[in-house]
Amino acid sequence: MGIATKPDIAPLLNSILAGDCLEELRKIPSESVDVVFADPPYNLQLGGGLTRPDQSKVDGVDDAWDKFSSFAAYDEFSREWMAQCRRILKPTGTIWIIGSYHNIFRVGTVMQDLGFWILNDIVWRKTNPMPNFRGTRFTNAHETMIWASRSEDQKTYTFNYEALKSFNDDLQMRSDWLLPICNGSERIKGSDGRKAHPTQKPESLLHRVILASTKPGDVILDPFFGTGTTGAVAKRLGRHFIGIERDEAYIAVAQQRVAAIETGDDEVLKVSTGKKGQPRIPFGSLVERGLLNPGDTLFDPAQRNAARIRADGSLVCKDATGSIHKMGAHVMGAEACNGWTFWHFRKSGKMMPIDVLRQKVRAEMKSA
Repeated sequence: MGIATKPDIAPLLNSILAGDCLEELRKIPSESVDVVFADPPYNLQLGGGLTRPDQSKVDGVDDAWDKFSSFAAYDEFSREWMAQCRRILKPTGTIWIIGSYHNIFRVGTVMQDLGFWILNDIVWRKTNPMPNFRGTRFTNAHETMIWASRSEDQKTYTFNYEALKSFNDDLQMRSDWLLPICNGSERIKGSDGRKAHPTQKPESLLHRVILASTKPGDVILDPFFGTGTTGAVAKRLGRHFIGIERDEAYIAVAQQRVAAIETGDDEVLKVSTGKKGQPRIPFGSLVERGLLNPGDTLFDPAQRNAARIRADGSLVCKDATGSIHKMGAHVMGAEACNGWTFWHFRKSGKMMPIDVLRQKVRAEMKSA
């Protein structure tokens, strides 16, 4: 009997599956995508047309795909497509779902009922929200995204902390994102001058989502593809996408849009990882590679203390022996020490931290 193999997802990559999302989701292999980004129907429950003070009509969401007979019907629809997404996600995968006050709380409940584990809720604060023309409520100036892992016990998922910090001028990225809505030249319009899609999301929003939670080469599934914002940004950032869309007009716009995008080269697509994301290099590996030799002497930055290197990668001072970290703490009289930055070696008459040798080894490993 032959060994069963998982269905291949390769034929689906960078394509738009035309059809109902529930039917198309069932065709995607289990545990095959890294991230899901979903912008589902909001179920706005609009009671009639909305007009501005000058009586001009607001081009809002009144499409059939956003209408459900009841909250129960919407909840059942949400359970079905989210359950499929959970099946499709890899064990290390995560999901993003965006919504407004009309649906996001119901979405969150269904997510938790299905076993997803919420990591963050992100508030997208709009710099230029649509005004409340009737003056009967606060202006709706934000939407909410829920970011979740597949389960509570999932320990591994992608979060590019250092990349986001670098992106944010060396400050931790917060959970409130101030970004403009999609307008101007980015807003896609049809030949009649009207919006091609009523809820087109800005590329800046997807850029941050994809930067935060994926690596180059990852696969992103968008079950409500619309005019292809997810696909356009994924392609630009060197990720693969799978879109699902049932509206032929949206598909045509998305295909043309994505085809015009160029992917950056490998160097510009690299994600900052920080020290935690780099391979661990034992001090002893510097000795076995000949970058430092048994018997060489290391010094503290002020050259007040010295230690000799042993063949096993330990250091020995006058009265103690141990690792680079332990001996650094010992001579300082401290509880802990980063030996990589504390201990220095002489090269061409200059004192250099041994960390430069560790970085050299890491660079060799990357190029191998």
